[in-house]
Amino acid sequence: MRLAPRSPRLLAGLLGSAGVLHFARPLPFDTTVPRLLPGSARTWTYVSGAVELGLAAAVAAPRTRRAASLAAAGFFVAVLPANVQMAVDWRDKPAAMRAAAYARLPLQAPLVAWAIRASRDARG
Repeated sequence: MRLAPRSPRLLAGLLGSAGVLHFARPLPFDTTVPRLLPGSARTWTYVSGAVELGLAAAVAAPRTRRAASLAAAGFFVAVLPANVQMAVDWRDKPAAMRAAAYARLPLQAPLVAWAIRASRDARG
């Protein structure tokens, strides 16, 4: 399937927006950091935000899009434990919040697929 030319740019926009949110509103991200990771949750929040910003810039550029999109696919897999942590921690929250937490889990698969497809369109 051929991607619309804007699809990689939309992926870059998604990554960039998420990256900015990690710095502008870090607390919600802090709470999803799996407790087994060493160091502070805030450090992991900032590191993941910086990674998202870097990936966004690299996905947006046609010369680095292929490698960056594949790296983004790996990143989406790597953050799945944070989404699982959120679902576990929110199991006693109101129904709407629980539903949002559970909905994030299967969302990773289409994000990975989108990033892989974007890697095939290095022209822009």
